[in-house]
Amino acid sequence: MATIDRREAKNGKISYRVRVRLKGCPVQTATFSRKTDAKKWIQDVESSIREGRYFKTAEAKKHTFGEMIDRFKSNELPKLPKVKGFMGPQLDWWKDQLGAYTLADVTTAMIVENRDKLLRDGTPKKKVITPATVNRYLAALSLTYTRAVNEWEWVESNPLRKVKKLPEPKGRVRFLSDDGELPDGTVIEGEKTRLLKACRASPNQYLYPVVVLALSTGMRKSEIMNLTWKDIDLNKGQIYLKETKNGERRSVPLVGHAMDVIQNLGKVRRLDTHLLFPSKNNPKTKPIHLRDPWQKALKTAQVDDFRFHDLRHSAASYLAMNGATLVEIADILGHKTLSMVKRYSHLSKAHTASVVSSMNEKVFG
Repeated sequence: MATIDRREAKNGKISYRVRVRLKGCPVQTATFSRKTDAKKWIQDVESSIREGRYFKTAEAKKHTFGEMIDRFKSNELPKLPKVKGFMGPQLDWWKDQLGAYTLADVTTAMIVENRDKLLRDGTPKKKVITPATVNRYLAALSLTYTRAVNEWEWVESNPLRKVKKLPEPKGRVRFLSDDGELPDGTVIEGEKTRLLKACRASPNQYLYPVVVLALSTGMRKSEIMNLTWKDIDLNKGQIYLKETKNGERRSVPLVGHAMDVIQNLGKVRRLDTHLLFPSKNNPKTKPIHLRDPWQKALKTAQVDDFRFHDLRHSAASYLAMNGATLVEIADILGHKTLSMVKRYSHLSKAHTASVVSSMNEKVFG
């Protein structure tokens, strides 16, 4: 049932106060300057209540965008230890932009406007922001909205569903060059040889084993640095990773020179820690920091534009060039999908050509 009360102010201005009552629902009220608007509002509210949509909108009017961010950071972010370090500041940035608005007032257009602002102006701490980083900011906010929609029922839908991600450049493929040979037979040392020599000569005893593991297994830096001796099975030649980036356990083959290096490291291991690469001051719980020795080795080896993560790319590239399929590379590196390893497909064209040639020979003779 709905009622419209006509009111006249002292200055002669007319307004219409509307009340909508439906059984089992709280009274909804609003005021309009035109009676036609009041009637339309009655129709919309009654229809929304019957379809169960109105109170979701009403709930969104009770909570601000900032409250949503605070609740997610307080209740949900602690459950995500691997991402809370960077996702927290990302959500803080969104709160600074839109925190005062109610959730009902935040639109897709407002989010897009701030997405473009982030790309254009950056943040107070980082002025230059890449499209990939902007997409990470969008992903953090989208996850927050997902909780607000599905679990808290603060909003009816996620406005980021309509927001397009910014196009990102193709994944970086930087790998160490191999040795070369001049026409007269002179061997030119490649980046891989020079870097391994510099690491072996480093006064830091752990740098060379860490780099060898990265090149031979394709493991991430965090996976290597957090290894314990319990993760190593020298008899079976396996490394067992319990905590990985995608959250799944996996095993990595430990063979050849990498096996020799780890066996030798075991002969001189510290007995007061389970870590393979412990720090000096806190060996029981903290791995060593190799940033300075690593940078010095790169400079000594004259290897430019190279990051530690590029050792992982190098391992994947060597696998591709030696005939490994994309599925095999993904399995070794711990990728759930093939999208991340397609960047190496051009390196295995010879292997692909041999497979197609073999198939054609069998089919056509």
